Amino acid sequence: MLSSFLYPDEIEAGCDEAGRGCYAGPVFAAAVILPVDFDHPLLNDSKQVNEKNRDILRPYIEENALAYGIAMINNEEIDQINILKASFKAMHLALDQLKLRPDRLLIDGNRFVPYQEIPHNCIIKGDGKYKNIAAASILAKTHRDSYMKNLDIEFPMYNWKKNKGYGTLDHRKAIEQFGITSYHRKSFNILPIQTKLF
Repeated sequence: MLSSFLYPDEIEAGCDEAGRGCYAGPVFAAAVILPVDFDHPLLNDSKQVNEKNRDILRPYIEENALAYGIAMINNEEIDQINILKASFKAMHLALDQLKLRPDRLLIDGNRFVPYQEIPHNCIIKGDGKYKNIAAASILAKTHRDSYMKNLDIEFPMYNWKKNKGYGTLDHRKAIEQFGITSYHRKSFNILPIQTKLF
């Protein structure tokens, strides 16, 4: 059972990211402020919700949230600043888009870089505990999945429409066969080690 708020008398924004562990593509983040009476029977941590139900939840959240923001940091910047900093930056950019200023931020995970002196609470597995973090996880995940499906049109051999850039067996085999693209994260050392005999 998801809780609505950590501090019911405050305006809270839930924040989460998607794609931190992927081999290819950007990292996405979302920030969501929900109304007091927000509810949906399918709402949960995005990893616990199947793709069909995530696609049902996305428009419902966007239509009923008091405010939301979605942002991404591409793979080139991830390679420059590292994935953790990129995840925090994406969250900050998502928070920048909120039309309502929150009193507090609920962050999924155990670390965060403070944002505009707004108090924050880091909550491990928070996307399975609070509605606003779960909603943020759904938005970040669905927007990133849509992005990766579009990239799949350009590079179908990596099967991004299915694996979304994660290091699945089919993705790793495609990297071995075709190498990496401009969308792959070079800092992740994903190229196979090939020993050449001379």
